[in-house]
Amino acid sequence: MRFLMFFISFRVMRPSVLFATTLAVSTACFAQESEIQINANVPYRPELADDAYAQEFCKLDIYQPAKDVSNAPILIWFHGGGLEGGSKTSGLTKKLAESFAAQGVIVVVPDYRLSPNVTFPTYLEDAARVVSYTQTYIASSQNGADVFVGGHSAGGYIVSLLAMDLHYLKDAGVDETTLAGFIPVSGQVMTHFTVAKEKGIARPAIIADEAAPIYHIRKETAPILVIMGGDDWPARLEENRYYVAVMRKVAENNSIALVEVDDRTHSSILKGLSSPDDPAAIAALSFIRTKKLPPDEIIENN
Repeated sequence: MRFLMFFISFRVMRPSVLFATTLAVSTACFAQESEIQINANVPYRPELADDAYAQEFCKLDIYQPAKDVSNAPILIWFHGGGLEGGSKTSGLTKKLAESFAAQGVIVVVPDYRLSPNVTFPTYLEDAARVVSYTQTYIASSQNGADVFVGGHSAGGYIVSLLAMDLHYLKDAGVDETTLAGFIPVSGQVMTHFTVAKEKGIARPAIIADEAAPIYHIRKETAPILVIMGGDDWPARLEENRYYVAVMRKVAENNSIALVEVDDRTHSSILKGLSSPDDPAAIAALSFIRTKKLPPDEIIENN
């Protein structure tokens, strides 16, 4: 069954009307607006049928352009929330998905299991399975469409670790060379503070162990576009600048770029991504459409 067959078109007077239908694998809600269609709550880890928490959280939403989706690029987007909160349906995450879908990108937005209900590396394993599901059931039906993996904050951390420590993708049956690129936004490249807390390491300690993306620097990776706000959390911008520098100078990896928007905070960089004329959105969409990294840039957003 082709991916496009998952979506049913309706002619309605109001774009907010919701419809429900039963699929062979799940019951999903469909919404059609003027520019996008949404397939919600698709399970991506059905093998965990005996785990009630996994069955609740291991679901994803698919945002699809309503027209001309043949060979449309795909963006998997992981939400933020400190690995302890957040949701695929949170306001800014949903707006980003709607905006990118309206501009011709299929956007896959998953939930994943959260700390303290689970601990590292369970959320990484869930994320890798999302990538596997997307390649198997969505990209394959789009004639092998390009798949990009992005996320904000904790989602950016997840994206960076998937990009750097390949065993998560390999264990999920994903060949990293088949991915078009990674887009971590405002991510932590040291060991995430929630992971450190799980290990009994209190703030303000900063560590870089096997749970840190920067620990796994290497020469060959898919292209990585790092996006940061100039007024992000204390030292987060500098942390990402250092990551890009060591990737280039130590690992000799030139498949990485850093775009900074000078006046953006940890949250407003995400808010801006949902606006087509925003500099961060322009950089991300250009990368997705062309598969070419932009030059490093500090953008003065007047």
